[in-house]
Amino acid sequence: MKPEIFLPDDYRPAEDEPFMNDRQLEYFRRKLNDWKHELLAQSAETLEGLSESARSVPDVADRASEETDRALELRTRDRQRKLVVKIDAALRRIDEGEFGYCEKTGEPISLRRLDARPIATMTLEAQERHERRERVHRDD
Repeated sequence: MKPEIFLPDDYRPAEDEPFMNDRQLEYFRRKLNDWKHELLAQSAETLEGLSESARSVPDVADRASEETDRALELRTRDRQRKLVVKIDAALRRIDEGEFGYCEKTGEPISLRRLDARPIATMTLEAQERHERRERVHRDD
């Protein structure tokens, strides 16, 4: 088992440190785990809210409004579920030593990008190329 890594509360990965050193990896591991726990808590609240709102509403307009709200909640929950899968994949990449490197080019992903979107798997440039290719193929 690895020793616990001390991170000050105000720690932020910096460009002048070795890329993906133990402190940076621990920072991103904690950030991802916190995000995951937050999403799971919101998901539990959503389920609780949906089960409470599963009552019969006699007014047709109120019932339609409640169904719309319910559909929105379910879509949100599905997005959160997909996000949790991506977070788990990022945590796996940390454990496997692949986190922070572009899956297309192998280049380091910028710390600013990872801090903003820790589930990123590509550098900004590779992501933009990928999206341009997707648009071109979608337009065919």
